[in-house]
Amino acid sequence: MYFCRMFQIGKTIVSEEILEKDFVCNLSACKGACCIAGDAGAPLEEKETEILEDIYPKVKPFLREAGIKAIEEQGTSVIGEDGEFETPLIDGADCAYVTFDKKGTALCGIEEAYNQGHIDWKKPVSCHLYPVRTQDYSEFSAVNYHHWQICDDACTLGKELQVPVYKFVKDALIRKYGEDWYTELEKTAQQLQKK
Repeated sequence: MYFCRMFQIGKTIVSEEILEKDFVCNLSACKGACCIAGDAGAPLEEKETEILEDIYPKVKPFLREAGIKAIEEQGTSVIGEDGEFETPLIDGADCAYVTFDKKGTALCGIEEAYNQGHIDWKKPVSCHLYPVRTQDYSEFSAVNYHHWQICDDACTLGKELQVPVYKFVKDALIRKYGEDWYTELEKTAQQLQKK
């Protein structure tokens, strides 16, 4: 069994790994494998299921036929085996919102619609946060680093560039927990560096 040190900020319990590990997505190496690998869709918050339903008509033109078919058969979101909301999959594999560029790199159709100004919602916060994973409990939220072998190239690049996980996902962490929370996280990181 593996244990890591944790610390508390407000109502969150945070793994020190997000301060200690390095990470920068390396799309040229992994080709966006996180969007097409695994056995479940991207985790969704309940309010995000409503957003997806609302923006789907504007996102639809950016999707592949197979993605559109999966969404129109299953819905803009589904309930996974764990009872939580997630994005639908195409034949149990690719996220239904995935598109591919000319080099075969997986991209997010939602993010493409956002980048082109058609919607004002970037993508599910769980995707934006990766490799940080959050889990809400009744009294607190757990904020953890998720190691996935397909992201080894991202860990290597992060180490080369000396970018810790919490800096790589700064915008996403602020989106999820707010500026004040992130300021506290930075203070904790500085204190740990001094030790």
